[in-house]
Amino acid sequence: MTMTHAQNPLLDFTDLPRFDLIQPEHVKPAIESLLADGRALIEKLTADSTPATWADFAGALSDGLEGFGRAWGVVGHLHSVNDVPAWREAYNEMLPEVSRFYTELGQNLALFDKYRALKASPEYATLSAEQKKIVDNEIRDFRLSGAELPEEQKPRFQAIMEELSQLAAKFSENLLDATNAFAEVVTEEAVLAGLPDYARDAAREAAEKAGLAGWKFTLHAPSYGPVMQYADNRDLRARLYRAYATRAAEIDNGYSKPEWDNGPLMKRLLELRTEDAHMLGFRNFAEVSLQPKMADTPEQVLAFLRDMAKKAKPFAEKDMAELLAFAKDELGITDFQPWDAAYVSEKLQQARYAFSAQEVKAYFIEPKVVAGLFKVIESLFTVKVKPDTAPVWHEDVRFYRIETPAGELIGQFYMDLYARETKRGGAWMDEARSRKRTAGGIQKPIAYLNCNFARPVGGKPATFTHDEVITLFHEAGHGLHHLLTRGEELGVSGIHGVEWDAVELPSQFMENYCWEWEVLQGMTAHVDSGEPLPRALYDKMLAARNFQSGMMTVRQLEFSIFDMRLHCEFDPQGSQSVMDLIDEVRQEVAVLIPPAWHRFPNSFSHIFGGGYAAGYYSYKWAEVLSADCYAAFEEAGNPFDATVGKRYLDEILSKGGSRPALDNFKAFRGREPSPDALLRHNGMIAA
Repeated sequence: MTMTHAQNPLLDFTDLPRFDLIQPEHVKPAIESLLADGRALIEKLTADSTPATWADFAGALSDGLEGFGRAWGVVGHLHSVNDVPAWREAYNEMLPEVSRFYTELGQNLALFDKYRALKASPEYATLSAEQKKIVDNEIRDFRLSGAELPEEQKPRFQAIMEELSQLAAKFSENLLDATNAFAEVVTEEAVLAGLPDYARDAAREAAEKAGLAGWKFTLHAPSYGPVMQYADNRDLRARLYRAYATRAAEIDNGYSKPEWDNGPLMKRLLELRTEDAHMLGFRNFAEVSLQPKMADTPEQVLAFLRDMAKKAKPFAEKDMAELLAFAKDELGITDFQPWDAAYVSEKLQQARYAFSAQEVKAYFIEPKVVAGLFKVIESLFTVKVKPDTAPVWHEDVRFYRIETPAGELIGQFYMDLYARETKRGGAWMDEARSRKRTAGGIQKPIAYLNCNFARPVGGKPATFTHDEVITLFHEAGHGLHHLLTRGEELGVSGIHGVEWDAVELPSQFMENYCWEWEVLQGMTAHVDSGEPLPRALYDKMLAARNFQSGMMTVRQLEFSIFDMRLHCEFDPQGSQSVMDLIDEVRQEVAVLIPPAWHRFPNSFSHIFGGGYAAGYYSYKWAEVLSADCYAAFEEAGNPFDATVGKRYLDEILSKGGSRPALDNFKAFRGREPSPDALLRHNGMIAA
């Protein structure tokens, strides 16, 4: 018997999630009941007797599985924000079942045939733009998972998919094992000169834990980073740099093992990706990777990256020359090496822009920052943000609603700002419910905004660093993309169906407001004096913003060009090695060339162990789009220009995934994207 929501609050979809009632013991019966309903629905919809129409098939499938998506979304959310043993257990117990269900969906050929029949039917021409887009996306995703291959080829394709996922996991494991294997134990305190107390204390603690005297340093970021940035001892920096640069490689660095060498794995991954692409009828894997993305062709991406590199490189060379001169004149380093770069940069930054992040933090008090964010949203999009009430998962969580000026509800969101022991790290936006048209009218969207800031202490409000303020605005940008949608079909409403190289546009766009003087004036008040941020401090922050932006840009472009060329030009069975290719790319764009023994590709887990193969460019791509969108406000001479704000809402935010992201962009800007605004924001176009 199917369980009712009266017995299980996780199955109550009438309104907001019942966080006051939902318990871990509700998870298994609710999810099992919804999975059984989901499988029965698919059985019914794929039967020959069900017509391949929108109402009978595609719409019914989307509506029928919505409850399952919402319930599992609540479980995933509670696992992230309240990770106590009972919730972890309840989530992990059902995770394999849920994954299995989604795999079944992706491989269900009867579903694929129905979508194809709908596309081929006369009805397709009469569907709305949103409905057509959903049908096209489904067919594309089935194609990319090998559904159209001849039967005799499917086992081989499946085998490739499985081996690729095993190799990616192995790549990450090797890198982790190699990172964990190294330790540098320092026994003389003099060697630690320059290191901040927190880094020394952590190293001392690590040594004690290992039963050693002195200080233990590792290749994990919290240990490695401070040594490279602050340690006066050059030999210590050089030893750690070499160990870090040769992780999971064939080089005998005194701690590595041959079985951790990622070299053969990279070759095999590239061979299989090429085979996967050829089986699906593409020239190379980059073409496969770009199918669900905004960029059209590998050639277009490479032209974009090279254009940026050409413009950024002179600024990177200037940054490099400044670094070398400062190293020589101020620090007496005449033979500059890559392990000096972070150290000299830190010293140069201190000398040039002496201000502390802690000093700035005292001005960003939570009530002012949150009010400042809401004011930006209200001014830009002609809406009202008001406090609201709802059941919540923790007493610190707040709930708000967004309304039209006439008081009509647009959407609602939860805000959970503080770090807790039971909450995962980082910051993220997630959806609790998406907008869609129902028989009873419009279902309004709901979002979660999660951060990990320090909570208030000693009766004073919480204070945020400027980076944390940027993080809050960033996540609010994702939230607005979800909440201000006008989509009426789940598959393309809000953030659904948006290409992944465009998903970061609305979030990065909002970050710009954290640098506007008029915004900062209104959203700062010193925690003790109540004074707003002084102009002199703001000017220093602004100047420091673009410190070495040329060098940072070409470094990201080096990784992006290498990744794209690796997946569209490189022959894994040819005479050129992966190292030869990255050397070639460096000659073209880099200004800081690492030593010949540096094995960067062996630790490039984004593209070999994560989902960024032929997709690393998307970081820069989204930055270009968001800066170019913001430039429309700058050109209007007002960051809150009402006409431009309305156009941005109408053409980008509200459209969600209902039309291609490039069409959204062009409708807003009236042209193709240009990198000029980003280069200018980064101080790389001479004003």
